[in-house]
Amino acid sequence: MRTLVFFDLPNIYSKDKRNYLKFRKFLINEGFIMMQESVYSKIVLNSQQSELILQKLRKKSPGKGLIQVLTITEKQYSQIEYIIGEKNTKIIDNEDRLVVL
Repeated sequence: MRTLVFFDLPNIYSKDKRNYLKFRKFLINEGFIMMQESVYSKIVLNSQQSELILQKLRKKSPGKGLIQVLTITEKQYSQIEYIIGEKNTKIIDNEDRLVVL
């Protein structure tokens, strides 16, 4: 499964910008990969792990702006169609990146 996070956070004032950067850093530390500006994705094992991530996102949300979360299967994710641009092949964005402890 794949969890996608879409967000549009205000960053006009310094406090808002700080909150934006803090939220973005949280996503990166949680293992999310940037697909494009303000769109991040992460591979999850199952719906329980997805729900855990959702709970963490609720706690770390800055309170202003818009944050949307979508969980889809890998089959659905693989059907992304690139109209302009191309897939970044430098990033390992598949099961090879997954570390099981």
